Amino acid sequence: MGKNLLIFLSAAGVALLAILLLPTRSPSRSLWKWRRTSADLVVMNATIYTSDHSLPFAEAMAIRNGRILGVGNYSSVKDLVGYGTRELNLNGKVVIPGFIDSHAHFINGGLQMGQVELRGVESQDSFAKKVKEAVKDKVPGEWVLGGGWNNDLWGGDFPCISWIDDISPNNPVWLSRMDGHMGLANSLALKIAGITNDTHNPVGGTIVKTNDGEPTGLLVDSAMKLILSLIPEVSIHGRREAMVRASKYALMRGVTTMTDFGRYFPGASVDHVWHDLSDVYKWADSAGKMLIRVCLFFPMQTWSQVVDLFQEKGRALSQWIYLGGVKAFADGSLGSNSALFYEPYEDDPDNYGLQVTDIDWLLNATLESDKSGLQVAIHAIGDKANDMVLDMFDSVASFNGMRDRRFRIEHAQHLAQGATTRFGQQKVIASVQPDHLLDDADSAEKKLGAFRARKESYLFHSLLAGDALLAFGSDWPVADIYPLRGIKTAMSRVPPGWDAAWIPSERIALNDALKAHTISAAYACFLDHDLGSLSAGKYADFVVLPANSWDEFSSDLPSSVLATYVNGVQAYPSNSM
Repeated sequence: MGKNLLIFLSAAGVALLAILLLPTRSPSRSLWKWRRTSADLVVMNATIYTSDHSLPFAEAMAIRNGRILGVGNYSSVKDLVGYGTRELNLNGKVVIPGFIDSHAHFINGGLQMGQVELRGVESQDSFAKKVKEAVKDKVPGEWVLGGGWNNDLWGGDFPCISWIDDISPNNPVWLSRMDGHMGLANSLALKIAGITNDTHNPVGGTIVKTNDGEPTGLLVDSAMKLILSLIPEVSIHGRREAMVRASKYALMRGVTTMTDFGRYFPGASVDHVWHDLSDVYKWADSAGKMLIRVCLFFPMQTWSQVVDLFQEKGRALSQWIYLGGVKAFADGSLGSNSALFYEPYEDDPDNYGLQVTDIDWLLNATLESDKSGLQVAIHAIGDKANDMVLDMFDSVASFNGMRDRRFRIEHAQHLAQGATTRFGQQKVIASVQPDHLLDDADSAEKKLGAFRARKESYLFHSLLAGDALLAFGSDWPVADIYPLRGIKTAMSRVPPGWDAAWIPSERIALNDALKAHTISAAYACFLDHDLGSLSAGKYADFVVLPANSWDEFSSDLPSSVLATYVNGVQAYPSNSM
């Protein structure tokens, strides 16, 4: 009797379980749906710009385990509402994919947030005052570091050693220009570095001197290494703090993925990105402290190590850390008069700029990197440098054969006639930074002449018309992390103090600018299968904006975001909406 009863109860239990697991007429009510496919979050009553051409706009989005289950109208996702699903009613507010910053120096930016901030300084007195305040907190012999200065803001003259020597007799000082291609040292720093009247310029760099041969304290491009190699390395703890600080700042601006190019000057140590990967990013990943995704590019000198890492780990080290490729420099910068041009600088008639990397080495390293399957990105600003890199990319592609390689030129600021078409024909990505034109509009016309500057500067519309792909970034800390301002800049091209657009024919439409900071930026680093659009299967990284309709958003772009979500979880602000 007892045995038969036990068999009966067991059979009944199996039958009941089978009934519970059967789908019902209302899938959203089935226990199977609740347990297996119901959403963690459903965003509803929103104006969702997807950056996906197959469905440009939607009103609802369902998310589970950090990925998007479905996007469309509410009726198409309501069946994914189940036990425990949170519904977020946005009352029509605009939602866009999380911004991808295609070019930054991320940990450097975080470090600079704690140093002497010279961005926006407009006079010698203000410059010296900032340094004097920093020296007060230093013990003798301790380095005073900072940057962000822009000589164009006080008339164009470069700062010199006399500005800071009297206020820093016992502390070596190094202050980098906003573009990272020039810096100012005081006399003590020059003495430590052994730089005198007799010191020769290194290859790819300049020690700026007076007519009498005295160093002015300014070092350009590769010459900066003479000082930078002596500055004590920031501790692991300091770099980790900088990464977390930078991540929180990026989230505040709606950035959910950052392409990190490491330190940002020719001749920098080739080991720095590797140290950041092992000491900072991998540590943060294992400790659960990664707040945004990063895609890392490594110095081209280490291409064989990058190949080994790709073969061992693949592109994704985790959902937070991705391997991009390798990067090299072709020239310097416009502001430092070291970008490479066909014609000389208007304000420096004997100067055509600098080719900061030996062309034979660059060609051979690019050939080997590309042959090994790596993505190659090369910094080029001047028109001659861009043509040189395009020629080289064309030769490498012909020699190594067809494949999906996605060559990148970083900055692509000044382009000779025909170059915009070549970007499209050769499928070279133009990784550009719109906000740089806010600083360059005035200086470019002084350095290149108005006619030449307006013919070849920041040709965003022409690049798109030539079927090139634009990927937007900030170049932080050279410019601020600020995608919404960058998008507005690309659309309006009105520099500070101007009443009209600079080269208005090169303005682009809102949709093109948004794509350049989302899906095109994801494509530019081989992450478009996981990121860049709000599409089913991709990570649920998105931004909520303070606009109540698309018309309101497109007619008056906001300057801030309401909230930033990563993996479907609100990351900024930290408190729930």
